[in-house]
Amino acid sequence: MTALPFASFDLTGRVAVVTGASSGLGAGFARTLAAAGATVVAAARRADRLAALAAEVPGLVPVECDVTVPADRDRLVARANEIGGGIDVLVNNAGMPGPPDALGETPEEFDRILDLNLTAGVRLAVEAVRTLPDDRGASIVNISSVVGLVSTAPIGGAGYAASKAAVIGVTRELAGQWGRRGVRVNALVPGWFDTEMTDGLFTNEKSAGWVRRNTMLGRGGQDGEVDGALLFLASDASSYVTGHVLAVDGGWTAR
Repeated sequence: MTALPFASFDLTGRVAVVTGASSGLGAGFARTLAAAGATVVAAARRADRLAALAAEVPGLVPVECDVTVPADRDRLVARANEIGGGIDVLVNNAGMPGPPDALGETPEEFDRILDLNLTAGVRLAVEAVRTLPDDRGASIVNISSVVGLVSTAPIGGAGYAASKAAVIGVTRELAGQWGRRGVRVNALVPGWFDTEMTDGLFTNEKSAGWVRRNTMLGRGGQDGEVDGALLFLASDASSYVTGHVLAVDGGWTAR
C-alpha cells in the first residue's frame, strides 16, 4: 500500500538543530520541527529567550551558544550527538543585519556580518557532517534572503547581501560534495517578514508600502508562511532535492 503523502513530513525520532532559535523565524522553525516529531536542539545566545521557548515546546533542548565561537559550535554538535548519535537536520538560521549604506559600513562590521551569517554556518555544517555516522544521511537547510538574490536598495546593505549571496553559493558546493553520502544541502530564501531583524519595516508606512508595491502578492509574509517550506526541505518530503534555492517571498524575486 502506498504511504500517505504527509507521512514523508514526519520527523519522529530525528534530531534537529536550529541556530538563531531565540526569536523570529528561528523560533518558528523550532516549533515546526518539534510539531513534526523531531527532538529540537535550539541554539542561541539569549538563554532567557531559549528557556521561554523550551517552556512552550515540549521536548525542546535549549543550548546557549554563540555560533561564531568554535568551542560553542563543538559543544552544540556534541550535545545533539548525545541525544541521537548524529544530527539529522541542521537549520543554519543565526544571522544579523548590517548598515544599509556601504559608504558607512566599516570593515569590522562587514567582517562581523560574514563571520556570523556565513562562516559560522559553514563550520557548523562541516562539524555536523564530520561526526555523522557513515551510514546516516542528513538534511542541512541554510537560511539566505532575497537580499542575496537581488538588490533591495535602499534596504539591505553590502555586508548582508554578500553574506546571503555566499550562503547560496556554498549551499550548492556542499550539496555537490556531500550528496553521495546522503547529505542534502538546500537554501531557504525568505522574503520580507515582520521579525526582530526587520524591526520598523512594517510599522513605517513608507517602507511597508514599498514592500507591498514590489511584492506580487501585495504584502509581506505572515507568521508561519515560511515554516511549511522549511519542513519540506528538512524532511523526507524533499528526499530527491539538493542544491536547491527555495524562495518564499511572495513573488519578490520573480519580478
